[in-house]
Amino acid sequence: MPIHPTAIIDRSSEIDASAEIGPYAVIERGCKIGPNVRLYAHAYVSEGTTLAAGVQVHPFAVVGHLPQDVKFTGEPSYTVVGEGTVIREHATIHRGTTPGSTTTVGRNCFIMSTGHVAHNCTIGDHVIIANGGLVAGHVQVGDRAFISGNVVVHQFCRIGELAMLGGLVGVSMDVP
Repeated sequence: MPIHPTAIIDRSSEIDASAEIGPYAVIERGCKIGPNVRLYAHAYVSEGTTLAAGVQVHPFAVVGHLPQDVKFTGEPSYTVVGEGTVIREHATIHRGTTPGSTTTVGRNCFIMSTGHVAHNCTIGDHVIIANGGLVAGHVQVGDRAFISGNVVVHQFCRIGELAMLGGLVGVSMDVP
């Protein structure tokens, strides 16, 4: 599929020929965009991000941007999104804080509108983060967990495999 002529893509980024890049999408330097990735209009993919095959980034979503952490010094860090993951409108995923660290989102995840995955998180496969779900820094989420709408997960918490967090919950401890 084509790359729209208004898309802004740094020449150092690697874009698979089958990727579709929509109008006004931005891809910063050092990104790797895999096969059949679709970036909708106004999607933003920041420096050092890897999007595996079939990832979708919807309008105004931001993937791999600077972490919201006062310890961040600007050193290179990364974001990796697994194949088949869907990142909906206005969702944000931030790269790692410490030099060389990575924020990882697994395969076939669904991050709904305004969901947030903070720096240094590890999100398992088939995880759903519903609208407004907020996952703070260094959180680990097990495979097939479901974080319902407007759930807030405090930093350094662990959410277990198959866990389901009900809407409007504040999580400040590990959930098996």
